[in-house]
Formats: sequence, structure tokens, C-alpha cells
Amino acid sequence: MDLSEILDKTKKVAIEAGAFIRKESQFFDLKRLEYKGLNDLVSYVDKEAEKMIVENLSKILPEAGFITEEGTDSTVGLDYTWIIDPLDGTTNFIHGFPLFCVSIGLQKGDEIVLGVVYEINFHECFYALKGQGAFCNDTPIKVSSAPDLASSLIATGFPYSAFDQIDWYLGVLKSLMKQTHGLRRLGSAAIDLCYVACGRADGYFEYNLNSYDVAAGALIVQEAGGTVTDFSKGKNYIYGREIIASNGHIHEQLWNEFPTAEKG
Repeated sequence: MDLSEILDKTKKVAIEAGAFIRKESQFFDLKRLEYKGLNDLVSYVDKEAEKMIVENLSKILPEAGFITEEGTDSTVGLDYTWIIDPLDGTTNFIHGFPLFCVSIGLQKGDEIVLGVVYEINFHECFYALKGQGAFCNDTPIKVSSAPDLASSLIATGFPYSAFDQIDWYLGVLKSLMKQTHGLRRLGSAAIDLCYVACGRADGYFEYNLNSYDVAAGALIVQEAGGTVTDFSKGKNYIYGREIIASNGHIHEQLWNEFPTAEKG
């Protein structure tokens, strides 16, 4: 099976899981909410969606391993690994805030080769294969042409538990507020990345992330013509828990906003 065929089947898996999540959102019971840590929420919807995704992806590529947010499967694959967030934006979901998605990335060796992000409320399926461009609902997408911070809209995520870096983070926000068209906090890293990919935002940064938050979206940004790095301008953005993504034109300016001591 080639990657194009795997992509088509993966999109169907994401959309099917999204339909389940959408249905459950209409009758969600807050009493069934759980806490994994400080402000780190999970629901039965996350867990059931993940089981559904893992089961279906296992049929597509039986030899692949898994990295999953809710721990449904942690099988180590010899060559391929699925990286799954069944419901990115759980806090949005439980509060009825309409931005949450299914995110599925496929890693081969040490690189991400496939990414699918399905935004459930607006029925937008973003996807990419390595070297083959990025799309939303079968329409090609590209990053914006904004040339500098002064003409940019920047997305970010607020820390909900790792507050040890909050002072420098607030400093960056303060500086960017003065230099850009504005800042947006959408509540889903995967969606933030896809919005950079399709030009709705010109840049995005966040820390304290996991691989399943960014694997699919990072590839989609790159295939849409954007730039993705960690805070040191290196390549450890999938597992390094920090990411900067942009249209490429503003990347140097955005990176320069980060304190030197934090880049080491």
C-alpha cells in the first residue's frame, strides 16, 4: 500500500472519529470528566475516540507502532509509528467552545511523512504527504505572504500547568502585542498549525507540548510552504516540547522575540 492510499484511508478514520465526537458533544456529561493533572482534562469521549482510531489504523498499517495521548496503544513499530491526538482541544470541547479536532501523524524512521487534522465543527480536513503539498478539503493551501511582524496575526497557546517559564512567556506576549495585528489563543495546537498553513495566521509558538499535539500539523505547515523549528531554531519540535511555526518570511523576527537564555 502506498502513502497516497494510506492517506485516503486515514482521512476517513479521522472523519469517522470526528463524527462520533460531534455527536457526543451534544449530550456531554460533565460528571464523566477526569483530570490527568493540573488543568489537564480528559473525557470518555477522548478515550473512546482513540480506541476507534487505533483499531481502524491498525487495519491500514498492521506493522506500525503507536504514540497515543490516552495510552490506548504504545506498541513500538519497526519502521512506521502513528502519532495520535484523538481530541485536540479537550477543554474547548467540554465547554462547548467550537474549535477541536482529531490529529493523526505518521512517522517513518525519524521523519513525519503524513499528517491529517480534522476540525470537527467546521468540517475542515487538513492533510499533507511529505513532498506533495498541503490541502484542506481537497483544495491546495499555502501560507500567507505577510512580510513582517507588523503585518502579522500570531497564534499561541497559554500554559495551563507548566508555569515555571511564565515570566519570559508573558514578556514575549507583551512585545508581540505591540508589534503585530494581534494574538490569538485558539486552544488547539493542531488547529493553530493548520491555520498557519492556510494563511489565517502568519505565525504560531508554544511550549510544553507533546508529539501528538504537533506531529500532523507541523508537516502540514511545511508542505504549505512554511517554516517550523524549535525555540533554538533547530529540528527538535516534535519531541522537544516547543515549537515555532510561520510563513517563513517572519520566522527570524518571531524567533528573535525569545529571550536568549531560553534558546540554549
